[in-house]
Amino acid sequence: MEKGERELREKTCFFTGHRDIPKEKYAQIQEDLETAARGLIAEGVIYFAVGGATGFDTLAAMTILKLKEEFSEARLVLILPCKNHNFSWQGRDLRLFEGIQERADKVVYTAERYYNGCMYKRNRYMAEGSGYCVCYMDRDTGGTAYTVNYALSMGVRVINLAQLDA
Repeated sequence: MEKGERELREKTCFFTGHRDIPKEKYAQIQEDLETAARGLIAEGVIYFAVGGATGFDTLAAMTILKLKEEFSEARLVLILPCKNHNFSWQGRDLRLFEGIQERADKVVYTAERYYNGCMYKRNRYMAEGSGYCVCYMDRDTGGTAYTVNYALSMGVRVINLAQLDA
């Protein structure tokens, strides 16, 4: 890895977590997300990558957008699996995502169209380009567990917010 690439990774954090956040934990997770992001900004992290899913991804994106008002150097980067990844979304979820996408500093698509495995490609892309991962993982199966384990294998430092409230 070249020096510039290493320096960019050290300034980049990605988020991953479950789509189904328990309602009773939502406020605590939101507070923990903000605390973690503030700590990373204090350490020089300025790029925050989010995968564009409902649940934890949406909460992370909203947190970074809020913090951008205070920390002008912070950047929200949406890393999306494909251009039509949200084709089945409706109502509030779709409107919220469209608002996030409009306010993001950058949008990256890891594929043109949806295909079986494009979500994993997106997750690997985020892990490979980041020095940090903030996640909400309360089980050892599924896409979040796969992504966190992959990130750990890449040397990414992981902060699991589910362990904070356990």
